[in-house]
Parts: sequence; C-alpha cells; structure tokens
Amino acid sequence: MTQSLAEDTAAAERLLTHGAMAVEGRLVQASNATLRCDIELEGLRAKCVYKPVAGERPLWDFPDGTLAGREVAAYLVSQAMGWRIVPPTVHRDGPWGPGMVQLWIEPDPSVDVVGLSRANDAAVRRIAVFDAVINNADRKIGHLLPVEGGHVHGCDHGVCFSTEYKLRTVLWQWRGKPLKPLALQALAKVRAELEGALAGRLAELITAEEVEATRRRVDLMLKHRVHPYPPEDWPAVPWPPM
Repeated sequence: MTQSLAEDTAAAERLLTHGAMAVEGRLVQASNATLRCDIELEGLRAKCVYKPVAGERPLWDFPDGTLAGREVAAYLVSQAMGWRIVPPTVHRDGPWGPGMVQLWIEPDPSVDVVGLSRANDAAVRRIAVFDAVINNADRKIGHLLPVEGGHVHGCDHGVCFSTEYKLRTVLWQWRGKPLKPLALQALAKVRAELEGALAGRLAELITAEEVEATRRRVDLMLKHRVHPYPPEDWPAVPWPPM
C-alpha cells in the first residue's frame, strides 16, 4: 500500500494534507523532533513522518525559514525532475503545530544500503544529481530508502538549498563523470519549471536568493554536463556517514 501511494502522489498528498494524524512514537536518533504517525482519511491508512517546526534546533548556517519548509521544497524539486526521489511531502498543522508530513517508506530489508551507497547504481546516481541541484549538505547512507523493484527514495532534506556550495554526501563515486542523457533531460525540465510555477512555490518555502542559487546550480550542470566535484572549503562527507 505504501509504495503504491508513493507512486500515486495526488492521493498521497491528499491523505497527508487532510488525514487525521495520531502520533505513534518518536524517532530518538533524529537530532530534531521527528515523530512517526498513523494517518487516515476516508478509510485510507498509512504511516507518515511528522517533523514539527516547534521541534527544530536553530542552525547557524541555515538561519532563514524552517527545516520543514526545506523538506517540502526538496519534494517539489524532486517532482519537477520527474524522479520521485523524495516521498510525497506536505506542510500542514499537526498535533504539535505546523510542520512537515511525509509518507513513511519502509525500505527493503534485503538490500545492503552500505553496498548500495558505493555501487554504480542508476537509481542512486539519480539521487546524486538531485542532491547537487538542491545542494544537499547531509546525504548519509541511512537516508537512502531502497524499495522492491529497484527504486530508491531519499529522505531528510532539511539542510538543503544554501546559497553557498555545501554539497556533503556519501555519493561521490561519479564526481567529474559525464551526466547521463536522462539526467540532462531532468535538469532541463526543472530549469524550465524554475522560470514558472515552481519558482513561486519554492519562494514560499525558501528565500529568493536560495531560489536563484538553485537556478545557477542547474545552469552550471547543464553547461559543464558533469557531476560536481567535492567542495574545497567544506567537509565533503557528512559525519557520521551512516
């Protein structure tokens, strides 16, 4: 049911936006308040992740907006690229006030995520491209969510969209390598949408400067047609990497 909802984004967004939420428990390993909830609407039930703004810890290098808003912005970019990397995600009121609500994805337990993070896997390579677009400062191994059929989702996108180059990831195996044709198509698609409705929706969640920086990152990737290299003045890999 969860994976079919992940593919039917309209139904998932409706459930996440209007469904009744009941907190099941807290994910204690998360640095910010992260709650797993049951959600139900008209007989349709699922699990979701709820991150209330009230539970966010201030970050000196992400002073504007909210982490919840950045999570939703990442989902919008994922959808614009056509890759469904980020599970359906909305911004709404919940039991602890406004926050991000995202469909819970149960990863395939048979997949070795450490091995997957180091593999030359097409689905993971798409995540590397996506992370470069949103300037993800925290792509850890545990943020990869492989499901049956080979698709890989990504989660935890609260520290993205900085105007400074802060790409920090465990997925550097393609650095400097040519972008695949499908990646260039996805980049061209999101670039076009950044001149239209997508820019307006992002402007409600991140700053105008961050929207413009996203355009510039996409332009650079389309110009040079290669995966980016690690930053020289910023840690290239998050810690802990898992």
